[in-house]
Amino acid sequence: MSGVRLGALVLPEHAWSEGRAVWSRLEALGLDHAWTFDHLSWRTLRGRPWYDALVTLTAAACATRRITLGTLVSTPNFRHPVPLAHQVTTLDDISGGRFVLGLGAGAPGPDATALGGARPAPAAAAERFEEFVSVLDRLVRGAEVTHHGRFFDVVGTRLVPGCARPRFAVAATGPRGMRLAAAHAAIWVTNGPVGDPGAMGERALFGLLAAQLERLRAVCERTGRDFSGLRKLVHVSRFLDGLCFSAERIVDAVGRCAELGFTDVVVAHPRREGVLAGDPAAFEEAVCRLTGAPATTDLGDPARP
Repeated sequence: MSGVRLGALVLPEHAWSEGRAVWSRLEALGLDHAWTFDHLSWRTLRGRPWYDALVTLTAAACATRRITLGTLVSTPNFRHPVPLAHQVTTLDDISGGRFVLGLGAGAPGPDATALGGARPAPAAAAERFEEFVSVLDRLVRGAEVTHHGRFFDVVGTRLVPGCARPRFAVAATGPRGMRLAAAHAAIWVTNGPVGDPGAMGERALFGLLAAQLERLRAVCERTGRDFSGLRKLVHVSRFLDGLCFSAERIVDAVGRCAELGFTDVVVAHPRREGVLAGDPAAFEEAVCRLTGAPATTDLGDPARP
């Protein structure tokens, strides 16, 4: 598994009095990156505490020194390119260039209708996502942008100083989204199957990941993008139920993803119950085995000199 970057997904449900220790601990364990969902709420957790992703990551950036931080993922369901790009350039500065903006087309559900109106049909949603990413890319690079599109309008906007090294992680499983990743992203992201993973066995799930990688390779060849230079990230907890109850299972899943050719693997930080539940001890044991960190790593306070 040499060369694989290991990350964790932390739901933005923690009040900062507790959340600070979670993000600091992930860095102390030697993880390469840590992410959070950018939703207004999520699944069975609707109506429970849920904080803004970008504000949470700003706080996490101030509580850490090394670990890369990102959204998994931000979408045009309730984000507009101008305020999002302004937040990204600020977070890029505060984090010292450690921020990655994860982007996705946006799924159906309350996030898609919170601002009024209906979610676009699939073809229109894909077009909206292309417009969203293209405008964002220009804005975060500090270009002056005037854009009148089907979904977004931007008039004479330039964000100074912009990002010295903007990094996008684009989630996509089809050729159209993969072309967008090849054009704009440093990292391609997959959550595995688009539908219910419960209907598939693990052998079929990893076979699907292999097929997605081959589709991405073909897209890169057609578009002239260096396939080897594009990082490939998989969030395994989205399709392997109960993964974090077993250290052995986590280590095995990361190894299988590495064998397929993924450069980055993300595992959900275990919750006490419900969705993404797991055993914190099993999670930490697996992470320490994979990163080489001692199991008794002292948490300390990385925000202090």
